[in-house]
Amino acid sequence: MDPSDRELQELRKLLGELTARVFRIERALNLEPERTLEARPAVQPLAPSPAAGDLKPSAPIRPDIPPKPVQVSSGMRSSKDLESRIGSHWLNRIGIAAVLIGVSYFLKFAFDNNWIGPAGRVTIGLLAGVAIVVWSERFRRRGYQIFSYSLKAVGIGILYLSLYAAFQIYSLVPSGGAFVMMLAVTSATAVMAWTQDAEILAAFALIGGFTTPLLLSTGQNREVALFSYVAILDVGALALVILKPWRRLLVLSYAGTLLLYIGWYMSFYSRSQLRMTVGFATLFFAIFAIAPLLARPATKGRLSDAVPPLVAVVNAAGYFLQIYFMFEEIDSKDTAWFALALAAVYIFLSRQARARAASPEATRTVDLLHLALAIGFITIAIPIRLDAHWVTMGWFVEAAVLLWVADRVHSELLNVFAVGALVLGVGRLLVIDNFYVTRPLLNNRFVTYAVAIAVLGAVAGYASRRKDQTARSVAAAAVVALNLLALRSLSLEVADYYTQQMADLRPRARAGYQYDWQEWRHVKIARDFTYSTLWMAYGAMLMLIGFWRRSAFVRWQALALIAFTIGKVFLYDVSELDRGYRIVSFIVLGALLLAISFVYQRDWLKLSGRNPGEGSAGT
Repeated sequence: MDPSDRELQELRKLLGELTARVFRIERALNLEPERTLEARPAVQPLAPSPAAGDLKPSAPIRPDIPPKPVQVSSGMRSSKDLESRIGSHWLNRIGIAAVLIGVSYFLKFAFDNNWIGPAGRVTIGLLAGVAIVVWSERFRRRGYQIFSYSLKAVGIGILYLSLYAAFQIYSLVPSGGAFVMMLAVTSATAVMAWTQDAEILAAFALIGGFTTPLLLSTGQNREVALFSYVAILDVGALALVILKPWRRLLVLSYAGTLLLYIGWYMSFYSRSQLRMTVGFATLFFAIFAIAPLLARPATKGRLSDAVPPLVAVVNAAGYFLQIYFMFEEIDSKDTAWFALALAAVYIFLSRQARARAASPEATRTVDLLHLALAIGFITIAIPIRLDAHWVTMGWFVEAAVLLWVADRVHSELLNVFAVGALVLGVGRLLVIDNFYVTRPLLNNRFVTYAVAIAVLGAVAGYASRRKDQTARSVAAAAVVALNLLALRSLSLEVADYYTQQMADLRPRARAGYQYDWQEWRHVKIARDFTYSTLWMAYGAMLMLIGFWRRSAFVRWQALALIAFTIGKVFLYDVSELDRGYRIVSFIVLGALLLAISFVYQRDWLKLSGRNPGEGSAGT
């Protein structure tokens, strides 16, 4: 049978089955006989389909309800997406590398056997690179863009390698000529990226541009030429991200700039080049500092949205570290003023971000990030410029200022930074600071603790005015920390006072007098008794404040401190103190407890819900 006749028979069979099914559906829907007869198939199927005979709808079919689409599971979809990405992207890139490696091996083999001379080798490479780029356009017009860009990558790579060989290996062209030709390749790639609206080609142009100095390096120090060229590339990248939503180019541009800068610095930098180097570093910093403000909004998901914050943070940290390392040999303390200047710059950039925002959420991330960087540089400047406990004092003052500004502008971020600076100061005060005290109370340690207590009190005051649960938790933590620091500060003053008295006994022993152990023990007992007295007095003060402010939270702190003091009196003071101190301790403690108990029994705060008369009668 002729193949065309066979295909015709199969088509007739398929058409007969379909029309038979339509006929049965119409009959099940009780349509009019005239329409049914008109719809009766003119061509009968040669052989009835088993599936057609089994068509027995169990429920009336409504023609206005479309059939449900076939659901594709997410696992199948993700598997197909992964397969498509592997086939179209990963294999593509591996293929590019394989082709370049294969071509390089072939050319090396040909060169080793002197099949082609130096000029011919370079010419072949240039012609091959141009031909591949031109050939790739044919695939792009047919819709194979990814494959077309892959061919362009191969062609552009061959052009750069050919020019590198012409200059470095065969010395066919001078460095200036090779640079101009490589710059022409970079410019042509950038033009293709612009006209074809292809971000990947712009990335190729930047990679080639930043690779050019490495390919043409002669081992000489040409700082001005190198960094001027890098600055031009960075400005070009900035222009692209302003005009096109290609934010990811900022990462590539900054990485290329940083790598070239570090490479030059490690090889050629000397102190005589300080001003020039700082000038170029500042120029690079300025370009990437304004880039997050000017970059066009991206349209390709969250990865592009994360680029401006990432560049802002890395740029700020990299620039500060560059300046710090260069000035460390001269005077590292001067970098504190530099950190403060950077803080002022980022405060200005934060204001500019808010002014340029089309909507409150448009640049909020960059705005808050600039503000965070400004506060971070202020925090860094304090330990660089100050020493010892003045660092702690500086952080406390910073926390107070941030807290005041946050209350004025109603900024939650500034509140967080204020608490952060306060935590740094308290941590340094408790762990690092080592004070040398010569007189009680009027000393640097007591003043530092007093400043910390004042800032904690301000935090508690600001937070208590708010009604949210987070603010209440912060206020409670600040009050507890305030009381603990106050107790520690007063206890340290007591300890230093009696330590000085004990120290005064030792010179007398060295002068020939017999060391009076009884007198030393008497000083120790007086110190322990003073601790108990101090803690009982502080507990009583907290209890009074709790009654006055009607604060159960403060009263519970007072009860906890008094309970701790009771434990000390009964477990330690009974066995260690002299009879007189022991008597006074118990009498004072008992009187304090009776007074507190009387206040609770009088129920002045209406804690039990009874009438005052009932409370007094009960006593």
